[in-house]
Amino acid sequence: MSEQTPSSPSDISVDDLSAIVQRVADKLQLIAEAVKNLNQNRTQLEGKIEDAQKRIQHILSRLPEQSDGRQLNLLGEATPPTNSEDDNEPTTH
Repeated sequence: MSEQTPSSPSDISVDDLSAIVQRVADKLQLIAEAVKNLNQNRTQLEGKIEDAQKRIQHILSRLPEQSDGRQLNLLGEATPPTNSEDDNEPTTH
């Protein structure tokens, strides 16, 4: 980086320097807040990823063996067994 040096001390006043320093300080504060927010978001996303991986692992652990021909219920909902003899009877509800 090249720095410009004023030709005389009167080219840049103390007020100008103070204003420049204040702008830089404000920008640094904004950057620090953005980094903090990004870190919080990353932590939240890492937690969500970990939860999703646990759910996937749980589902995978419930998969039947390849040779098992039974119907698979991954969601764990209770499903009544179907009897083929009841398929043709009308409902009386």
